[in-house]
Amino acid sequence: MTDRVVEGLAVRPGGAYIDCTLGDAGHATAILEAAAPSGRLLGIDADPEATAAARDRLAPYGAAVTVVDGNFRALESLAAAHGFVPADGVLFDLGISSRQLDAEERGFSFRRPGPLDMRFTPGEGPSAADLVNTLGESELADLIYRFGEEPRSRRIARAIVAARPIDDAMKLADVVRRGSGYPRGRTHPATRTFQALRIAVNDEMASLEAGLEQAPLVLGPGGRLVVIAYHSLEDRRVKRFMNAGPMRPLSKKVTKPSADEIEANRRSRSARLRVAERPEDQP
Repeated sequence: MTDRVVEGLAVRPGGAYIDCTLGDAGHATAILEAAAPSGRLLGIDADPEATAAARDRLAPYGAAVTVVDGNFRALESLAAAHGFVPADGVLFDLGISSRQLDAEERGFSFRRPGPLDMRFTPGEGPSAADLVNTLGESELADLIYRFGEEPRSRRIARAIVAARPIDDAMKLADVVRRGSGYPRGRTHPATRTFQALRIAVNDEMASLEAGLEQAPLVLGPGGRLVVIAYHSLEDRRVKRFMNAGPMRPLSKKVTKPSADEIEANRRSRSARLRVAERPEDQP
């Protein structure tokens, strides 16, 4: 959805833009190209592996790019520290990157063996294994239901507790599959449970709340906010924020990926893009 991101941000030559989820720098590269020759970009990511790779990829843009290790829950202070207030556009591409999913040592994927970690910033805070092996059954069930919207959370939590200790991603996926009672289908039975654990480990909903609330403080009048969400929990929060002000949504309908985009990247099929603008007359 890169073209739609650039369009939603209304990128113009000489503009200043903030990519709050830099990842592999795909969106950042497109923004810099559209903002050339004098545009600037601040790239933020909580994953040091992502920022290291992005610095290499974005090196040809020189001083036009500033890459920062950090969480977008500190958006306002990071933007101010690097001279990006006011900004012309702010982007949040939420969720998890293909690189993170494919890294066995990170434990994000239920299709690969590896330690149950799931931390965006390695070594910071409790890991997914810590939650899986220490939470009480009712706490674990509540977590899976709240952040994964999993209707069978209680039977899944019961199966997890009975199978402890669990320190491998594929082992957890198998425990969830057997414990959930779901038949085999297109969606893996562990999808919602892994989503819930990742969100809890990285405190993603609190970070999203903080980042959204700070975006209008960073944007100049007429500045654009673009958010791509990948599950209903995120998308509902984004929709509420944009409809409640101080931002003004530019469309009542969410933008979804095209058939060609989904064919090129199957992981994009759940993406939901929303755009809002800071009104020109807002003080």
